[in-house]
Amino acid sequence: MSRVVGRHRARRRHRLGQEPTQAAPWPAEPRGRLLIICAAMVLTATTAYGSALAPPPVPSRAAPAAAPSPAKTASPAKTASPLTTKQAPQASAPTPSPSRAKQPSPKATATKRVAPSPPAVVRPSPEPAAPAPKAAPAPPPQAAPPAAPADATLEEQLNAIIAANSRYQLGVALVDMSDGVVRQFGVREKFVAASTGKILAAAAYYHLAEAGVLSLEVPMGGQTAAVQIRQMIQQSNNASWALILGAVGYQGIHDYAASLGIPYDRTFNTLSPAETARILVLLYNGRLLSPAHTAELLSYMQNTNYETLIPAAVPPEVTVFHKYGLLNGNLHDASILVQGQRAYAFVVYSLGTSVAEIPVQTTIIRQLTRAVVEQVF
Repeated sequence: MSRVVGRHRARRRHRLGQEPTQAAPWPAEPRGRLLIICAAMVLTATTAYGSALAPPPVPSRAAPAAAPSPAKTASPAKTASPLTTKQAPQASAPTPSPSRAKQPSPKATATKRVAPSPPAVVRPSPEPAAPAPKAAPAPPPQAAPPAAPADATLEEQLNAIIAANSRYQLGVALVDMSDGVVRQFGVREKFVAASTGKILAAAAYYHLAEAGVLSLEVPMGGQTAAVQIRQMIQQSNNASWALILGAVGYQGIHDYAASLGIPYDRTFNTLSPAETARILVLLYNGRLLSPAHTAELLSYMQNTNYETLIPAAVPPEVTVFHKYGLLNGNLHDASILVQGQRAYAFVVYSLGTSVAEIPVQTTIIRQLTRAVVEQVF
């Protein structure tokens, strides 16, 4: 058009005798066209961009009555779910004509209406809630030491008591006077005999007196030797024990024990429960002393100054002759139990860590005694 206007003006100037004006150079005309073309392209691009941003028309039949799930209502350009991203080529296609939009193909409708299967990632199922922690079971109550069944054998009962008190060293010897069979339970080794060793000292002095080597009537410590023996056994007098041992002599007590088949060292004063039980069996059966001295010594072993061990657990119908021993953590009782024609030597040695445990050891000795008495009488 600018070209036509230029030519018209040139002709007019020529008719009027004016010098024609130099026309615009040729390149100016394409430049004008280029501007027009660029403007048209910008307008076309703007229109296309607006069309691309506009959501495609949704058919009225495809609109669900209930609120659509988040995966369906999200914009194709903004959704981030894998399923929507897979369908992105359909969303970016050119806008369909109204006739096609109103009648979508069965394939497209089916694609929009198909709900994702349960394992689909569009709507991941929430993780199951962790089960509520169960309350820790309350610790079982501290059980008392197991008691042996009432119908259990004597061996089972004694072993059960010893096992239930394993923190202590416990040694038990039981001998039926009728056959002399020694039954041992628990520790069989030697203990510090404490005052139970005084029975051996008394028997040794009586033996030497019967042999004419010593005399029971000889003065000793302001009393006679016979009185010192009684005080040594019945009252557990240690001063009397020292006087008797001094009269018998160090070698004399060793030789006498050896004659009974018992290795004994007065320096350590150690005996096993079975060795002490052997001394009691020989004494009761009259194989150590004369009947008079046997009866006298047995009488000193009654009504002692410490009757809280074996005698405390024996019924009145059972006669008890015994000698206890108490030294540091050692608590012992060596006894002869008699009822009618039946008699037993019953010895319990126990060792704890200190004198403070003597009450517990006393209870254990009583438990063992009751178990024996209930079974043998």
